[in-house]
Amino acid sequence: MTLDELNALPEAEAHEAFARCCGASRWVGQMVARRPFVGVQSVLGIAFGFWMGLGPEDWREAFTHHPRIGDLESLKRRFASTADLASREQSAVAAASRVVLEALAEGNRAYEERFGYIFIVFASGRSAEEMLALLKDRLGNDPEAELRIAAKEQWKIMRLRLDTMLGGPR
Repeated sequence: MTLDELNALPEAEAHEAFARCCGASRWVGQMVARRPFVGVQSVLGIAFGFWMGLGPEDWREAFTHHPRIGDLESLKRRFASTADLASREQSAVAAASRVVLEALAEGNRAYEERFGYIFIVFASGRSAEEMLALLKDRLGNDPEAELRIAAKEQWKIMRLRLDTMLGGPR
């Protein structure tokens, strides 16, 4: 869609478009209310500012709108509205060995137990083995630092999705 088309969308459709980029309802509401945007770079700058201005509860809400890394079945079932995006983002996982998928599942369980939310990582362009190594490494972080890391990874996902929504990376 073009910037003009985004600006002209009825509120409900704009809400749906931004919700495909991020599941934090406060962020979505801010983005919808902020229209019209003057340029794509403006959209990205405003989106980043709103994201970083949110609190931990909002970030955790956004995380709940993602499937676990490697959980292709839940991707199809629970995340149907963004399954096409997440499938592309996690495409390397589909080729992973059973051993790596099992290690990801175990790592996801340990991560959720430690931090209280799913492991968020910008998966595009990363192999399943790379994501598994990152997951294992990040398990050693203190909870406050890890939440900030997860929020930054979420932003990378949002940035890609905003770029995709508006016609491609810039």
